[in-house]
Amino acid sequence: MKRYGRITGWGKSVPERVLTNHDLEQMVDTSDEWIVTRTGIRERHIAGPGETTATMSIEACRKALKQAEVAPEAVDLIIIATSTPDYLCPSVSSMVQDQLGATRAAAFTLAAGCTGFVYGLVTANQFIETGLYEKVLVVGVEMLSPFVDWTDRTTCVLFGDGGAAVLVEASDVPTGILSCELGSDGSDWDALYYPGGGCANPFSEEVLRNREHYLRMDGRRIFKFATRKMTDAVINVVRDSGLTWDDIELIIPHQANSRIIELARRRLKVAPEKMMVNLDRYGNTSAASIPLALCDALEEGRL
Repeated sequence: MKRYGRITGWGKSVPERVLTNHDLEQMVDTSDEWIVTRTGIRERHIAGPGETTATMSIEACRKALKQAEVAPEAVDLIIIATSTPDYLCPSVSSMVQDQLGATRAAAFTLAAGCTGFVYGLVTANQFIETGLYEKVLVVGVEMLSPFVDWTDRTTCVLFGDGGAAVLVEASDVPTGILSCELGSDGSDWDALYYPGGGCANPFSEEVLRNREHYLRMDGRRIFKFATRKMTDAVINVVRDSGLTWDDIELIIPHQANSRIIELARRRLKVAPEKMMVNLDRYGNTSAASIPLALCDALEEGRL
């Protein structure tokens, strides 16, 4: 009998501190109007003392398990999608597994940038379809604030911290993921990266002096890539799912820039109410972006 992976629980975790555009006006040469016009962002959550990628993951997982009425001991696998783990070693997924009390669970960290949650969700579904696991937690989480140059107005206005989790459970009823599309294009690898701190350019006094341990971005290249790829991917998964466009109630895109989302919406020719947008409240949270939007859509009754 074919097995299907269905989402049975979900939960989010965002830091209490909110940094508004008006706050940023006091920090760098920018304005609320400039930020909103070019990005659609109005505020973002910033982690405070004691808040980390691991703590946000644990809170989100607990909420997802409570929603599904599943005990931590029943979880088979935890997948943490993040580019900002607490430490390079040990794996943040193992820390979450221990502190969550998921004593039976395997755990690994998946680094795929902003697409991390999608990769994690598809991976969880594969484990379930093969019959290896019954219950898989998938977390998309980022703590980007320590890696943002708060003197660089082109990047510091964009990013925020947060996380969200879903529990994917095995089912005999046809449900869950109907189609998917994964891909990679490393040709523009330096359009969004940390120049220093990795093994190619290890952390040093020179890296610190040149501020190469902070995130750098070429927004023009990213905009061009994102609008093209997101549109193509949505068209392909709808086609492969066997559904019609009339069947689609909501599209949940990565929340990076309102102009990217709006251009994709126009190209797809869907109504504004069919495109989930919560970018204004969180900014770009990378791997946390899509699950945060999924949780908000569920809370708002849009799914």
